[in-house]
Amino acid sequence: MNWTQVTDPFDNIALSALVAVIPIVFLFWALIIKKMKGYIASLFATLIALLIAVSIYGMPIKLALLSTGHGALYGLFPICWIVVTAVFLFNITVKSGQFEVIKHFMATITDDRRLQALIIAFSFGSFLEGTAGFGAPVAITAAMLVGLGFNPLYAAGICLIANTAPVAFGAIGTPILVASQVSGIPEMGISQMVGRTLPILSLLVPLYLVVLMAGFRKAMDVLPAVLVTGGAFAGLQWFSSNFLGPSLPDIISGLGSIICLIIFLKFWKPKQVWRFKDEPQAAAQTSYSYTAGQIFRAWSPFIVLTIMMIAWGIQPIKAALNHLGMVQFEIPGLHNTIQAADGTALPHVFNLNYLSAAGTAILISALISMPLIGIGFRQGAKIFGATLSQLKFPIVTVSSVLGFAYVVNDSGMTISMANVLAATGGLFPFFAPVLGWLGVFITGSDTSANALFGRLQAATATSIGVDPVVTVAANVSGGVVGKMISPQSIAVAAGAGGLIGQESDLFRFTVKHSFIMLFFICVIVFVQAYLFAWLIPAYGTLGTQSTIATPDRSVGYIYLLVLALLLAAIAIGIRLSSKKHI
Repeated sequence: MNWTQVTDPFDNIALSALVAVIPIVFLFWALIIKKMKGYIASLFATLIALLIAVSIYGMPIKLALLSTGHGALYGLFPICWIVVTAVFLFNITVKSGQFEVIKHFMATITDDRRLQALIIAFSFGSFLEGTAGFGAPVAITAAMLVGLGFNPLYAAGICLIANTAPVAFGAIGTPILVASQVSGIPEMGISQMVGRTLPILSLLVPLYLVVLMAGFRKAMDVLPAVLVTGGAFAGLQWFSSNFLGPSLPDIISGLGSIICLIIFLKFWKPKQVWRFKDEPQAAAQTSYSYTAGQIFRAWSPFIVLTIMMIAWGIQPIKAALNHLGMVQFEIPGLHNTIQAADGTALPHVFNLNYLSAAGTAILISALISMPLIGIGFRQGAKIFGATLSQLKFPIVTVSSVLGFAYVVNDSGMTISMANVLAATGGLFPFFAPVLGWLGVFITGSDTSANALFGRLQAATATSIGVDPVVTVAANVSGGVVGKMISPQSIAVAAGAGGLIGQESDLFRFTVKHSFIMLFFICVIVFVQAYLFAWLIPAYGTLGTQSTIATPDRSVGYIYLLVLALLLAAIAIGIRLSSKKHI
């Protein structure tokens, strides 16, 4: 049974889009006004989307259910797999007592909550986004901040907001690579255009975070540190995206801003240490003294995690792991059954890349770390079971949200909404980021949003005489500010931050900031399109026969051997240093 998508069921695109947006409006209403629990709101939104897809868009019930199931399956793997393993890694660090050492070590760098947020939520989170993406950065950094004593709502909220600046270059530049493939614009051209937009936001986000936490006056007290963090990140992001390509900006910018801020704090401290009103002041008389070996041991789970994330992002390693462990299958009754309006059959293939998935890298990091920090495997199994129980509602939320996203996309509802924005003519560059924002809100992924709208962005821009790289890059940039309010991201942050059942509070915390930043990006893109066209990079177009080079698996095996030797050396070093202090 083949079925062709309907994108304008009422023969009035505005009315069709108005109906298509109902499930999204419901989510806003449920989370902001009714304050529903996240999993309940997402299940109802999915049901509403199914009803509209079947009754108005004419999607066969079987296809609608299969599409929803496919999305739910993707929600379980790889998304929930990342969340579960990330929280598990954090939980074993807490249960072993090593996170207490990390807390006290962080206090030696700074006991100020504002500066801790800059280091962990913004800089370290950006680094993790560059290596993994797909929810891992928010899950890890939110758990770390809560462990340090942050108010859970602020911890989760600021991690979501901080995760805007790096999303475009996340997962080794995957969003831009996908945007390039679907639009026909070289990835370097898109990288350069995004790299001339987002650094402005990156410069402002650290200040935005601190003002949000402590207010404007208290933010001014740490303005030098804020400028060092934002300036280092934005400068490195601009340089690497314009001269090195889309794969490294987050890794370089994240590490660079951490190093610059830590060095700066050696010579400068705020006059007063700021903490949340509802937490006790730091006990100034209490001092902790740890050796370098003890600190190294405490941080070892996150050091191993960092090494594993970098390794898992290297293409030859990814190719080798996929060769060893990946099951790929077409969704029966759904694959190539739905046709887009242009007649293109839509593939529906599920990739169970159980070795190369980011969640697997996190799990291996946890397994390697357990003996290093004094956790036995039997105790670790109990902690893993407790972690699954802890995250049962976020798992339901993420699965239902992805089911919602898939049926909205497959039914043609997403295209209805996109076509309304594409009909704005000369104003389209202003609204182009809204498409990216909408795509990420629905799917939870900038990569998916670019796959959805990249071609539409390029074609619409060409039709109105605007360089298509502007609008394709706008899709990427607009998507980053939709990430903080995507129901998928909200569920991840709530699960990691201990806010299960309080997703509505978290959504209300972030939603206005998403709109503020979206408007800011819309203005920048509009100005770039018409007033500062000299900012647009020169680029060619991808040839129709261009192919992506297949990574050499044999090189990947060599890299894996080097990785194993490096991890073994770290483990031996930690064990030796631990014996000295027994």
